Amino acid sequence: MKKCLLFLILAICFAGCKEKTEKMGDATANTEMEETEMEKNKEGKWIVLFDGSSMNGWKAYNGEGVPEAWTIEDGAMVLNPPKTRPEGANYNLVTENEYKDFVLSLEWRISEGGNSGIMWGISEDKKFSEPYETGPEIQVLDNDKHPDAKNGTTHQAGSLYDMVAPSVDNTKEIGEWNTCIITVDHKSEAGSVVLNGEEVVTFPLGNDMWDVMVSKSKFADWENFGKFSTGKIGLQDHGDQVAFRNIKIKEL
Repeated sequence: MKKCLLFLILAICFAGCKEKTEKMGDATANTEMEETEMEKNKEGKWIVLFDGSSMNGWKAYNGEGVPEAWTIEDGAMVLNPPKTRPEGANYNLVTENEYKDFVLSLEWRISEGGNSGIMWGISEDKKFSEPYETGPEIQVLDNDKHPDAKNGTTHQAGSLYDMVAPSVDNTKEIGEWNTCIITVDHKSEAGSVVLNGEEVVTFPLGNDMWDVMVSKSKFADWENFGKFSTGKIGLQDHGDQVAFRNIKIKEL
């Protein structure tokens, strides 16, 4: 009888320990899953801004819809500005949504002798006739044949326009695609440009160093330039053919 009672007590203890161990295992697994999910959220997820088939999510700057000058060709959005431009017309393109801290990845291809740009922090307001009045620009340019390239390296492809020159000119031949990754992170007060796999530009953001940098540029007396930490992303109409594709963004 005593032996049976002892076996019963041991069995109950074993079952209790097993249940406790299983619960601890489940709790550990749940914690690991939560930590993994938190890390994924921290890193952010890529959001496609242009998938090669639709212009959804884009619009004319200070206008409605997408200008007819922009078309989709072979999976790319292409600007073909008309040779005769109506007075006051512009074909700048901006996102419908606004962004603050992000990584923007895209490919660009410029025409021979062409000029364009990628901007962020754009305030879409009727009092600003052009997006560059508020939005800093990463230059898109034919460095060999566009005259602006002769105005200094801060005007060449990949530069933070008129402020930070690229460390190297690693642009592809005209007609080829250039891969550009732009990081804008106000939390760390820093930004960067990676062009064709190489970091070519770094710059400060939203601090005294930014203000000093702007004060030494052509934008020194532009009251609203670079003042909007949250704004739209824009693709510039500079009167030349330009194409963009594989556009995606990851918010930080």
